[in-house]
Amino acid sequence: MEIITSKDNTRVKNAKKLYKKKNRTNSYLIEGQHLYEEALKSGADFKQIFVTEKFADTPDATLISDEVMNFLSDAETPQGIIAEVSLEASSLKPEQLNKLLILENVQDPGNVGTMIRTADAAGFDGVILTAGSADIYSPKVLRTMQGSHFHLPIFRENDALALYQRLKTQGTTVIATTLSETSVDYRTVSQPEKFALIMGNEGAGITPETSVTADILAHINMPGQAESLNVAVAAGIMIFSLTD
Repeated sequence: MEIITSKDNTRVKNAKKLYKKKNRTNSYLIEGQHLYEEALKSGADFKQIFVTEKFADTPDATLISDEVMNFLSDAETPQGIIAEVSLEASSLKPEQLNKLLILENVQDPGNVGTMIRTADAAGFDGVILTAGSADIYSPKVLRTMQGSHFHLPIFRENDALALYQRLKTQGTTVIATTLSETSVDYRTVSQPEKFALIMGNEGAGITPETSVTADILAHINMPGQAESLNVAVAAGIMIFSLTD
C-alpha cells in the first residue's frame, strides 16, 4: 500500500480545510475508531479515509505516516483514523416527528454535543438547531456527540419563530424551559403526543419572543444555593422527564 508522507500532499491539505465551516460545502471530517464505526453502521458515504499503520487493514483507506496524521488530526492524541464523510440532508421534515429537541442559540460545542447525545439516548426523533447555535460538524461537537448524529436527524433552522408556528400548526406542543412568573414545575408537565422541547442560550436563556410563542413554560426547581444549572444538565433532566 502506498503511503503519504508529506503534509503538503494536496488531498491531505484539502481535507484539513474541512475543519473550518466555510469549507464544508458537501463533506466533513470524523476522527477516531468509534466515530468511523458508527458512520460505517449507518451506511454513511465515505469520500476518503486516512489511516496510520494501526488501521492499515481498513477497506479503501489511504495510509499516511504518523507525522501526517498528527498534522491532519484535530485531537491532542490522534487515534490513527480520519474519514471524510458526505453531508446528507434528511428526507424527513421536523413536522413529521413526535419528539423534538430544539437548541435555541446554544453556543458551547460541548453543550450542543451533550444534548444531542442525550436526546439520542432518550429516544427522541430529531434535533433542531437555530441559527445562533454551534456548528454540529465542528470537531468538538462531533467528539461530544459520539456518533449520535448518525442515529437521528438534525436540522438547522434560520427562522426560529416561523419554525415554532409551523410545528404548532401540525399539532406539536412547544415546551420551553425558563424561569418566570408563568412557568410551571417541569414535574407537572405530562408528555404530549407530539412535543418540541426548547433549551435556550447558556447565558440569556430563551428569547422573549419564544416565551410568548411557547405553549408551556417549564422550570426546574433548585432547592440549593446555586443560581442556575448548566444547560446540558437541565436538558438531561427535561428530556428524560418527557420520556418516562
